[in-house]
Amino acid sequence: MQAVFSGVNHAERALPLRDDARKQLEEIDRQIADARQHLSPFVAKDVSRPAVDAKGNVENLEPIDARFVRFTIQATNQSQPCIDELEIFSGDQNVALASGGAIATSNGDFVHPLHKLEHINDGRFGNARSWIAAKAAGGWVQIELPKTHAIDRIQWARDSEGRYRDRLATEYRIEISIDGDAWTEVANGADRLPHGDSSATPIRYDFARATEAEAEMGRQQLQRLEELNSLRESLSKTPTVYAGTFSQPAPTHRLNRGEIGSPREQVAPAAIRSLTDLSLASDTPEQQRRVAIANWIASADNPLTARVFVNRIWQFHFGTGIVDTPSDFGGNGTPPTHPQLLDWLAAELIDSGWSTKHIHRLILTSKAWQQDSLPRDQGLAVDASSRLLWRFPPRRLSAEAIRDSILSVTGKLDLKQGGPGFSAFEIEPENVRHYFPKKDFGPADWRRMVYMTRVRQERDAVFGVFDCPDFNQVVPQRNRSTTPLQALNLLNSRFVLQQADFLVQRLESEASDPAAKVALAYQLCFSRLPDAEESTAALAFIEQNDWQQFARAILNANEFVFVP
Repeated sequence: MQAVFSGVNHAERALPLRDDARKQLEEIDRQIADARQHLSPFVAKDVSRPAVDAKGNVENLEPIDARFVRFTIQATNQSQPCIDELEIFSGDQNVALASGGAIATSNGDFVHPLHKLEHINDGRFGNARSWIAAKAAGGWVQIELPKTHAIDRIQWARDSEGRYRDRLATEYRIEISIDGDAWTEVANGADRLPHGDSSATPIRYDFARATEAEAEMGRQQLQRLEELNSLRESLSKTPTVYAGTFSQPAPTHRLNRGEIGSPREQVAPAAIRSLTDLSLASDTPEQQRRVAIANWIASADNPLTARVFVNRIWQFHFGTGIVDTPSDFGGNGTPPTHPQLLDWLAAELIDSGWSTKHIHRLILTSKAWQQDSLPRDQGLAVDASSRLLWRFPPRRLSAEAIRDSILSVTGKLDLKQGGPGFSAFEIEPENVRHYFPKKDFGPADWRRMVYMTRVRQERDAVFGVFDCPDFNQVVPQRNRSTTPLQALNLLNSRFVLQQADFLVQRLESEASDPAAKVALAYQLCFSRLPDAEESTAALAFIEQNDWQQFARAILNANEFVFVP
């Protein structure tokens, strides 16, 4: 398994462009090429051209017939060279595009799932659509045009989006050929300023030799080009995420007694032998290793995945899974209480196309889930924990559900999806960070608790006592305890006191008289109306105390924090 995943690393990666943005960039690139074509007569004949630029380079040529164009890299600023797109222009037409029939070849490609030879002339830009040579020096890529064209410009970049500047070709030559045998050099990097030279400047245009009318037209095209480049730069900026990056892994060895300094024989990528005979060759490409494992895990012939999956769904609905050790279906786990039911649900999941909704619907419409929670002496004598599903045992809500329910009934729950989370702590940075529970809460803190930023070894001051796990470890099944601290937090914490005030305000704004307010409170908190005795008792309590104490009491009621 180590050999399967050893090629997976993590780093900042740019999110792919949306389709509409990509199409807009393609149109802008076409307009940039058109503007450059109109400006080509005004390019200054400098002795030294600007240093190579990772974002883009232009090789202007006197029109010359060519069928083959070869780009050979002799040196880079770091590692194997990378080119995101090689464009060959005849007038304003990029004749190098694969979609137009051009064929790309090379003398060696760096093996990587992102960087492929087909990207060199696919008309798309950026590091994620680039080619990398296998050699740091002497590697070449060649474009065979569908027919002979009079070419006058070649453009290339390391990364047109400007995110990466490594792997940049600093010494190179460009050659053309009619038959693929006799080659003529038409451009090279020898007359460029040294890479990184502070005197390097963009392409300079000279309008002095032109007529006034031609110069005015040129200046207009230059302004247009600058505007288009600025627009392209802003559109090509996409958010970055910390995500997986992939490379062909080095050979993997068994480590003697787990010691990294004691490698033994080389091992090939494979799955767990006791579960499958899946095994791959040692030189299998990195991506194919993960695909093979994924196909085995999600195969209809592998019932283990489906059984674990439906058992977790069952656990979320009933509080305990059919197998009550949800992360251990092996010899150290407990056997299922209803093995045939577990297998049937697993088969239903596979046959439904792995539809989670289908399994939820089956469970929630079953008689087992719809039973009441009332205990019976005969059942308690035989199965006090209700593992045989003779009733639906009440259970306390998890911390997240309690907090979100409080915010929901007070009308303060922010249901916005996505975006940055919120913290339950005030942070005081010194030599190390110190976390102190918040004392004041505002709208930023009223999002669903799933958006709360978790801090290892620090518990939320209010709801941490409701068995929130320590975030240093995976917890497949939470404990469900009942402690005095839970009741004290729901009665006296600043958060709950504030929310109790908000509940009172909501009752006052949405109901007119005391009886109606009590009825609304029961509807919001218990999803039912109070009976006559409950209504009378609530009004008497409010008369003796006040509405705020009533709100605190109802938010602390068992019926509010338990699934009955």
